[in-house]
Amino acid sequence: MPAKKWSKKVMQRSDALDLEKGVFKRKSPRAIASSLKRSAERSKRRKSPPFRSAMSMLVFYENRGGKNLSAAARKRLDKAKDELRKLYGKK
Repeated sequence: MPAKKWSKKVMQRSDALDLEKGVFKRKSPRAIASSLKRSAERSKRRKSPPFRSAMSMLVFYENRGGKNLSAAARKRLDKAKDELRKLYGKK
């Protein structure tokens, strides 16, 4: 019996963002942040403000990856958080 993918269900059915394909696989933290910002501002499904929705999705993805994320991938995602803050004028 295959393992249940609860996180996939969250991404598809919750009030999550409609993400661009492959957003988290991009090499540049700036590209990841820009894509999340675009998705958050265009999304009709979000209930929170765009910044909060975009940051939540980034944190969700990082937490979902857990131990399976390489150090380089985790570092790229952490830098993407900083870039997202800059794009929204947050500290």
